[in-house]
Amino acid sequence: MGSQEIIKIEDDFTLIRFQNDSIDTFNAQREVGSGLIQFHFGLKGSAKFIFNQGNYALELKEEKSLLLYNPQKELPLNLELAPNSWVISVIISIKKFHALFSTEADYITFLSADNKDKKYYNEGNISPSMAIVLSQLFHYSLHPSIKNLYYKGKGYELLSLYFNRTEDPNAEQCPFLIDEDNVMKIKKAKEIIIANMAEPPGLQELADEIGLNLKKLKMGFKQIYGDTVYGFLFDYKMDFARKLLDSGSYNVNEVGLKIGYSTGSHFIAAFKKKFATTPKKYLMSINPNTQ
Repeated sequence: MGSQEIIKIEDDFTLIRFQNDSIDTFNAQREVGSGLIQFHFGLKGSAKFIFNQGNYALELKEEKSLLLYNPQKELPLNLELAPNSWVISVIISIKKFHALFSTEADYITFLSADNKDKKYYNEGNISPSMAIVLSQLFHYSLHPSIKNLYYKGKGYELLSLYFNRTEDPNAEQCPFLIDEDNVMKIKKAKEIIIANMAEPPGLQELADEIGLNLKKLKMGFKQIYGDTVYGFLFDYKMDFARKLLDSGSYNVNEVGLKIGYSTGSHFIAAFKKKFATTPKKYLMSINPNTQ
């Protein structure tokens, strides 16, 4: 089933993670008062925002963002999340938002005196640096006690990157990212390792398959996804394993085999490295009747 996690970062500043890894459409609804700005980011798949009792819809595609603001009326959140889709939403009051940019009001278009009371809508692309932050919001592995602090930092970082109009994709650390074709190749590499996570290809084989040299694959993957190829795959496999355990349909050995561990002890060690507990103890924590 799909899920939503609501994180209150501060008063009038909320972050919501919508995750639908099922084969069915997931619907989420939330009241959003007037005077609140909505930022929506499509990480994976697609989604639709429904308005006026279904008479109007805005589509949010993968790697796209939507900014919605209407001071005259409420814009309740009515989201239809397609199968295998992830969305992150940031909802912040105009008052708090003004405080962030008070000396830059002319720089942010809809904060100008002429526009501050007008409704505003903007669709944009998710930059590579924003994609990294969004991915980190889904793949963090930190102690629960600092989770809110982590989200707070990432929430502000995301907003700053959103409005960083001078961001140069030809950044020194990754000069080839200005070439959209190469960005697509890196994304294809991610899809390949996920589809073959039980037996992933070697780095050189992966580079050959997507048509990039090895250095550009490693540099570009780190720039877009914030981790090495195999570091990203490790986190993905462990999260996938946890979901399989959550389903209650597989035992520990079966889960290990599904994600590519032929030896149970190796899977247990990997799971413990990621989640600081063994798969069996994790199962017992979610189902005390597990033997």
